[in-house]
Amino acid sequence: MRSSGRNSSGRGDYRGAGGGARSKAGGQRDDKQKRARKPRPEERRYDVGGSASEGPRKGRGEAARGGAKGGPKQSPQRGGGRTAPARSREYEARAEERNRERYANKPRTATPKTFPGAEQEGERLQKVLARAGYGSRRACEELIDMARVEVNGEIVTEQGLRVDPAKDEIKVDGLTVATQSYQFFALNKPAGVVSTMEDPDGRQCLGDYVTNRETRLFHVGRLDTETEGIILLTNHGELAHRLTHPKYGVKKTYLAAVQGPLPREVGKRLKEGIQLEDGYARADHFRVVEQTGKNYLVEVTLHEGRKHIVRRMLAEAGFPVDKLVRTAFGPITLGDQKSGWLRRLSNTEVGMLMNEVGL
Repeated sequence: MRSSGRNSSGRGDYRGAGGGARSKAGGQRDDKQKRARKPRPEERRYDVGGSASEGPRKGRGEAARGGAKGGPKQSPQRGGGRTAPARSREYEARAEERNRERYANKPRTATPKTFPGAEQEGERLQKVLARAGYGSRRACEELIDMARVEVNGEIVTEQGLRVDPAKDEIKVDGLTVATQSYQFFALNKPAGVVSTMEDPDGRQCLGDYVTNRETRLFHVGRLDTETEGIILLTNHGELAHRLTHPKYGVKKTYLAAVQGPLPREVGKRLKEGIQLEDGYARADHFRVVEQTGKNYLVEVTLHEGRKHIVRRMLAEAGFPVDKLVRTAFGPITLGDQKSGWLRRLSNTEVGMLMNEVGL
């Protein structure tokens, strides 16, 4: 009885403990298996492609389709997930044509003006002057207040006048304003430079000094290759034509180095005229600037522009020229401008040139 009780109790206690341990271990294995069988996020399905009879599946399906937790919202689909067919180009073209016909006969509504005076034509005078280089708009308004600006012969006394730069004649201090995109330059041409914008023989020419300009420039008149001095470059065709036309008589001044001695009647003879192979040539002014022994530096002013005119006149008078420099073209002087230097003419100089030829 004792042994059976002891065996039964002991065996029962042992089995009970063993059975409980095994059941606990089995439960842990089942949990691990369930946890292992749980699909990973990339393996989950979110009700995509399912039939309507199955109903919505569990998980993040609604959120992935634009629910509370974000994600792109999707429009309801027709026919079991099929998208609506896109409209053809012909359909779009017909729809656009119908819309045009619908609104073709409707009157257009005029948009309101955003500022007073917008319906007026032209530009404000101070803006035109500022673009021409006479300073800021405020500085140009001060020019108008000082009665220094005139339009079509009348002095402007009020601000806000609108002008047409292509038609109206604008002057400041009596000098015409170049209101369009014209450019004016003065070059001190060195000896050996050809007075052309391009040279087929590859010699150095005037175009080499203005290759980086936005617009095409051309030279006003010519200087022979060995003659130095001032030559004008511009894109203003009418001004260039008048500056070189004998009708307007624009004077050019030259300094010539000759060998003496010079008699006093040389100047008188040059002013009266010297017979050349292509007709008489007369100097407007002549004077001796400097004398060093037999070396003379003389100044000759004339309004003609024939080829080599100064050299031929002095050579015919018996004094060949060793060196020739043009120091002035009309009102534009060479000054202290160095050889080979190009400078932009000021507004005052441009106005003086235009006044010289009646522009």
